[in-house]
Amino acid sequence: MKQPLEIRFIGMELSDAVEAAARLKAGKLDRFRPDIMACRVTIELATRHQQQGRSFAVRVDVTVPDHELSVHRVHDEDVYVALREAFDDMRRQLEDSVRRVRGQEKLHAVPLHGEVVRFADEGRCGFVRTPDGDEYWFGPDNVAGVPFEHLELGAQVQFIPDLAGEGRQAKRVSIGKHRVG
Repeated sequence: MKQPLEIRFIGMELSDAVEAAARLKAGKLDRFRPDIMACRVTIELATRHQQQGRSFAVRVDVTVPDHELSVHRVHDEDVYVALREAFDDMRRQLEDSVRRVRGQEKLHAVPLHGEVVRFADEGRCGFVRTPDGDEYWFGPDNVAGVPFEHLELGAQVQFIPDLAGEGRQAKRVSIGKHRVG
């Protein structure tokens, strides 16, 4: 971290043990993203409710070169549990930001559109043809939203293309008013 860690206590006395726990957790964040510029931790004793015990709220703000990450509204009756959950959430955000910087964000498959053109294997699988002539097979487990038996020849469907051991496969086949072409 380029700037010293900031830890604030609100509505409660400073606790050396809680501060040490926060410092330890903040120090581990550099493993996930070594270019962290600043980290601020706020530990607050939330207002007491008549029916409940005390609740701690933890907020963690981290500044990295491309943006600011923030975890807030982590509440628990145990300040150490709230700290753990807040830093776990921040760790996940840092991991996601590293993937974004590296261009490794998870890409979702682009759905294709097509038409059910035939059934085979005694009606246990079907085939979809895209407007450019490619055919994809699908089975009952690949249909979403309606039972496999409700699909008819000529039905317009949308699906996620996949390459399976048996060839081109249509996954998450859904029927409806989908644009073809």
